[in-house]
Amino acid sequence: MAGMDATETIGGRARPATVRIGIDSRASWAVAFTALAIYSVSFGAPYITVVALKPIAAELGSARSVPALAFALAWFGSALGGIAMGWLAERLGIRWTVIGGALMVALGLVLSSLGGQTTLLIGHGLCIGLLGNAGINAPLYVYVSRWFDRRRGSAMALISSGVYLAGAIWSAPFERAIAIFGWRDTMLIYAAFEIAVVVPAALVMLGPAPETAEPAPLPGSAQARWVLGLRPWTVQVFLCLAGFLCCVPMAMPQGHLVAFCSDIGIPATHGAAMLSVLLGCAFLSRQFWGVVTDRIGGLRTVLAGSVCHITTMIGFVLTQDEAGLFAVAAAFGLGFSGIIPAYVVAIRELFPAAEASWRIPTMLLFSGSGMAAGGWFAGLIYDYAGFYAAAFATGIAFNLANILVVGALVWRQGRLRGPALARV
Repeated sequence: MAGMDATETIGGRARPATVRIGIDSRASWAVAFTALAIYSVSFGAPYITVVALKPIAAELGSARSVPALAFALAWFGSALGGIAMGWLAERLGIRWTVIGGALMVALGLVLSSLGGQTTLLIGHGLCIGLLGNAGINAPLYVYVSRWFDRRRGSAMALISSGVYLAGAIWSAPFERAIAIFGWRDTMLIYAAFEIAVVVPAALVMLGPAPETAEPAPLPGSAQARWVLGLRPWTVQVFLCLAGFLCCVPMAMPQGHLVAFCSDIGIPATHGAAMLSVLLGCAFLSRQFWGVVTDRIGGLRTVLAGSVCHITTMIGFVLTQDEAGLFAVAAAFGLGFSGIIPAYVVAIRELFPAAEASWRIPTMLLFSGSGMAAGGWFAGLIYDYAGFYAAAFATGIAFNLANILVVGALVWRQGRLRGPALARV
């Protein structure tokens, strides 16, 4: 456990030092595992729509792009609301944004179960996304990152695995529940479960973080002017662009794998199992990618994960037999899963801690928008083309553009001797 200094001098002026009590401690890991549990429950809610994509479309008399759009809006709302929720969490405390988010996720499920297309879209986009998971996703990233220093990459990998653990855990139970109770009652049951788990966990475990955000760089300081030899806003824009580009193809198999399997003659139960394999592998490999991030840094990990990602996307285009798709789904989960937490670590490496509360949510806004666009876009392409290979091929093009952007940043990082990284 590190000590605590009252002040430090930067740019010739004294300012409060960052508090380091409790960093990388047992309490830190208890908080991280609590965040993992909260993610795995709250982000399970949109997967009901993924597993029930065909039944929802059939019952509502809509194209598949409608339930796909609901799933997309849940992601986009979560990303869009993250900036405001990050600001709110700084002022009210993480406990209250998480509790409010859980209540709104439950309300969104109830609303989605009651009506037709409009209530489905409002319930997912507004309640589950903008007012629900937005209060959980970005604020928890920032909060948990302040409990860690040396093991920050591993911690970010752990908590972000909750999104994929949600799919791995809930896909098969959702498929059974939907077959027995229908998708509407499944949503109502899960709404009650959301409140019963997340609210007590937040009340008991989510106290103040041991690290206080240090003030922003003083005007005129070198730290305020350059990151990787570029203006800070330029690097932020590149990171946001890369996050969007990588998440468009990332969402396509996750949002359409069950329906894709059904189209090519694979039973829906096997498709749900395949989705569980994909997301289970993503959860397990994220711990590996976290260790890699601790060793080589955030940007290089993003590049390595992106190369693995595009390779497995090609596999979805070329494979249609069940055994092959199980293998491709597992490889996809193993390859892409370290990318998003590595972006978070890269931001903490490149920018001051005081800016994390808005820089991380901003990046997650673009990555979440990519997830939303990818899920909806794949459904739209399917409705026009009648098959998923065209959607997956489009995803590969987005993935290639992402590699070019991230590769340029890694190249600049490698060129600089002693780059101006604001390590905190």
